[in-house]
Amino acid sequence: MAERAQPLGAAHWAGAGVAALVLLAILGPLGAVLWRAEGLSALGPQDHGAIRFTVWQALLSALFSTALAIPVARALARRRFHGRTALIALMGAPFILPVIVAVLGLIAIFGRQGALNAGLAVFGLQGIEIYGLHGIVLAHVFFNLPLAVRLILQGWLAIPAERFRLAATLGFTSRDIARHMERPMLRQVLPGAFLVIFLICTTSFAVALILGGGPRSTTVELAIYQAFRYDFDLGRAALLGLVQVAICVVAGLLVLRVALPAGMGTGLDRPLERFDAQGGWQRAGDMAVIALSAAFLLLPLGAVFLRGVTGVAGLPGSVWQAAERSVVLSLATAALAVVLALPMALLIARGRAKGLLETIGALSIAVSPLVIGTGLFVILRPHVTPGSSALPVTGLVNALTALPFVLRALVPAVEEAEASHGRLARSLGMGGWARLRHVLLPRIRRPLGFGAGLAAAMAMGDLGVITLFATPQSGTLPLEMFRLMGSYRTDDAEAAALLLLGLSLALFWIFDRGGRVNAAT
Repeated sequence: MAERAQPLGAAHWAGAGVAALVLLAILGPLGAVLWRAEGLSALGPQDHGAIRFTVWQALLSALFSTALAIPVARALARRRFHGRTALIALMGAPFILPVIVAVLGLIAIFGRQGALNAGLAVFGLQGIEIYGLHGIVLAHVFFNLPLAVRLILQGWLAIPAERFRLAATLGFTSRDIARHMERPMLRQVLPGAFLVIFLICTTSFAVALILGGGPRSTTVELAIYQAFRYDFDLGRAALLGLVQVAICVVAGLLVLRVALPAGMGTGLDRPLERFDAQGGWQRAGDMAVIALSAAFLLLPLGAVFLRGVTGVAGLPGSVWQAAERSVVLSLATAALAVVLALPMALLIARGRAKGLLETIGALSIAVSPLVIGTGLFVILRPHVTPGSSALPVTGLVNALTALPFVLRALVPAVEEAEASHGRLARSLGMGGWARLRHVLLPRIRRPLGFGAGLAAAMAMGDLGVITLFATPQSGTLPLEMFRLMGSYRTDDAEAAALLLLGLSLALFWIFDRGGRVNAAT
């Protein structure tokens, strides 16, 4: 068993040491924020409004994301068609998509001069407004609808095929199946999916920064940025950071509290066959839902490509320099994330203090990157110039942000490798580097490459901590793109968006593909 695997030489102490460093890298800045924070009386009416708006937009975003995901997941669960696997894989694309690129694509479709408003104007209808609450919720639904679909689809696919066979034998209609099988499953899956998306939306920064549209549409993250960047009020920024942490912790506790055990029973792992909803109207309805959701995801990306493809060659030199910095930063982030995750995954696979180590690895989800960045600024300011530490600090925070996802990919693979080959390796006296090289690495290359690619893509598109530290000479490509948008150089911004999208996808593909080549199955 994996729990009985012996440590790989110094792997035990390496994993414990890395876990301690991760804990220090998160709690240290959080402690600095706590030390610098003022009393609650320092919060003004605008700050209270930002807190209310943060909770309200996150609630709406989670509600619409999960509600719209239900018919999409149901349609994907009931239908088999060419390209279904590719479409489901596409549902994961927004997760690695640079936020600023997606927002620019949404503006191209739903903005004041976008395709949708142009179509509405033809019929004399009033256009829609993308800035403010509407735009923030729309962007969050774009990013989180695929996540909600994947979570809910897993619930549908977890219903044993024997249940549907029995339902067909008993002559159940689609209404009967929904009442006795699908609704109980949704009661188990929906609360957790809703709260996970709520947690993600409370820490959203780039969306609010670009689409906020004024004081009434300011989130806590954006208020931290404004207090830091414009007012240089570190005490107020730190206090808002603590408020943000409190919101995330409460949401995280609710996620754990509402997580319900699966109650669908077990089956014989037969292929799932749906005997219901075979009527023509039902088929047409499911395919329409699938087509609309695919269009909602693909049209903004298509708009980014069409608008930016002609201007890439003419981009100014500052954009290419920022792109070079972003690539170097992404590679360093991926390397650091793997260096942190691998020793922790090896130790977690041994089964000792597993819960504690997994909690440490997931801490960066509960603590906003902007809060960590604020704390690091407070710590570093007396010793170094913030601008000179912009890229190292950004890389560290990005690696901490990616750590939970890299661990999630690595731990099951390491546990499986130890369970299947650990006893043989011990009997042969293999330990340390030899065991890591010949036993583990060939069997975890796939998840290792996937995790590294995910970390690189997330870092490539990040527009968060860099906004606190960067000077004009140390900006990344997302920040340079944001500056182009702010100076109304739309053509250059659209071309930079296509460049950023291509680099992000290329980095992810290279790492993910590299993990698959000659990997042991």
